[in-house]
Amino acid sequence: MSKGVDKEATIRQLYTELNKFGTNGEYDKAVKSANKIITLDSNEIKAAQCKLVALIQLSKFEEAIKFLDRSQLANTTFERAYCEYRLNQPENAFKTIQNSGLKTPLPANLRELKAQILYKLEKYEECFELYKDIIKSTHDDYDDERTTNLSAVAANLAVEDPTKETPAFREDTYELSYNNACALAGKGKFIEAEKKLRASEKLCREFFEDDGATEDEIQEELAIIKVQLAYCLQMQGKTKEALIIYSDALKNKSKDPALTAVASNNSVAINKDQNMFDSKKKIKSAMSDACEHKLTSRQKKIISLNNCLLALYTNQSECHVLANRLANHYEDLEFSAILIRASQMIKDKKYKEAVEVLEAFAKKEPSQEFTVKFAIVQIYLLSGNKKAAIEILNSLGETKYRPGVVSALVTLYLGTDNKSAASSILKNAVDWYKKNKGNTDGDLTDMWRQAADFHLRGGEAETAAKSLEELFRSNPNDMKILAQLVIAYAQFNPKKAQEASKKLPTLETLTTQSEIDNLEATNWMMIAKAVKKKPAASTKTDQSPGTPGSELAKQKKKRNRKRKGKLPKNYDENAQPDPERWLPKYERTGYRKKRDRRVKEIIKGSQGTSSAQADIYDMSKSYNQSKQSPATPAETTPGPRLLQRKNQHKKKKGKH
Repeated sequence: MSKGVDKEATIRQLYTELNKFGTNGEYDKAVKSANKIITLDSNEIKAAQCKLVALIQLSKFEEAIKFLDRSQLANTTFERAYCEYRLNQPENAFKTIQNSGLKTPLPANLRELKAQILYKLEKYEECFELYKDIIKSTHDDYDDERTTNLSAVAANLAVEDPTKETPAFREDTYELSYNNACALAGKGKFIEAEKKLRASEKLCREFFEDDGATEDEIQEELAIIKVQLAYCLQMQGKTKEALIIYSDALKNKSKDPALTAVASNNSVAINKDQNMFDSKKKIKSAMSDACEHKLTSRQKKIISLNNCLLALYTNQSECHVLANRLANHYEDLEFSAILIRASQMIKDKKYKEAVEVLEAFAKKEPSQEFTVKFAIVQIYLLSGNKKAAIEILNSLGETKYRPGVVSALVTLYLGTDNKSAASSILKNAVDWYKKNKGNTDGDLTDMWRQAADFHLRGGEAETAAKSLEELFRSNPNDMKILAQLVIAYAQFNPKKAQEASKKLPTLETLTTQSEIDNLEATNWMMIAKAVKKKPAASTKTDQSPGTPGSELAKQKKKRNRKRKGKLPKNYDENAQPDPERWLPKYERTGYRKKRDRRVKEIIKGSQGTSSAQADIYDMSKSYNQSKQSPATPAETTPGPRLLQRKNQHKKKKGKH
């Protein structure tokens, strides 16, 4: 009996400690106390519940789930689902709630958790409806947080379907302003989104400054707004500004791995095929394990695609492996993966294999056959096989009459010197568009014009007239087209040409006197000196002969008269002129160069020796020279020698 009393007293004392540790937030000690109680009595449910809460507070979610599996605790749906959600297992958490057997409506805490799980599972429509219901039925201190979450869901819905209308939210907090900007960016309204992001940045700074936060804390919170702003700038074509913001965000090393991944990926997209070493490092950080559970499936898909493209740009051997992995993970990117594989094969000069890969995909996906054929045409053109490219384009059926395809066929036919085939494809295109006037979209003016010019140059005036007629119907006020039509008619039907020419404007309406004067004054076909310059309109008034200006004008005219060229005094018309008269004097044959007296002329002696060399071997002369002065140039004393060189250098400078 005394043992039972002691046991109850010990449990009571342990509960007192457990309550104390829980109140003070000492959850490690609380777990130990709870374990002691459970050891003494395994039926103590309150101690088990306290232990579960303490484990969750310590973020020991795996241990908490194991404890739930061992214990017999009831009504722990929320705790189990929360642990699974925090362990990045949203599918398991969703199943736990669905299989709980609880009646709807669910308890408030489970509804909030379910909304978070639906957001993580990217079921945005269900999440949006659930949050709307929670906001209507709940009123407490967390209303602002729920509204912010609802605006985040709306922003993701806008990204998924830009045409879908989303509700407008207030913008009194920086989070709401940021989410509204994201919704606008998802709809492609990047200029409006940029304005809201700048406003959000300002609100964020003011909020944290009033709260007494440090500059580092403010910059950490501003980082996500700045990266989203950089994205809007990038989509507007302001890549330099965007790249600066991305670089700053990466330098500051944000604690959010998703932010780092997005900034790195977007920088790689701006770099394209430049700065490959930098792009490799950034794409590696974007694909790290830390980012796996932080990014949405859409973000992960784009990063994987960019990684595959980077492997193609850098000509890596693993490009095919990455492309296959991309196709297996994302069905909607299978065609992109096939194109990347084909591009790598083209780089390796494996044109036949590239065509086979594309043809196999076209058989598997008939809806992509049209696009695949154009890719195959591109491969044939790169390999220089024009005939095969023409065959593929001709196999497109009625699609080959599209202006772009017609233009490509004409160019290819002319490249293979098949003018008749080029002419026939243009004729067929003209006939097809005449029959299918209601089924055509877009402006065909350029195609009609090119067809008409081609046939006129080829001497097929009747065919050219058909194109010009269609062109004139769409542009009845274009007189240039009408003039071309008259020229075409004149070659095979003069009556039609005469009737059409009556619609042409008269020459007087086309040109005025001022236009003719301008044409004559321009020097487009003449030398500038030969242009006849007309006086300005203000100077055209005649002056009286007595005015001083008229006398000056006469004097100028006299001065400007061209003088006759003077001839030499002894000029003989019958004599033949000197053929070297245009050459400089020193280049003429009779020119004798004057001897420079300052240069001593070397006179050659017998046996080819010069007089200077003979003096060297004349011993009598060398003996006489040695007698002349005691200080000869052969002296080796250092002082006078250096002084002598300095004097010589000065003399040379004086000559220059």
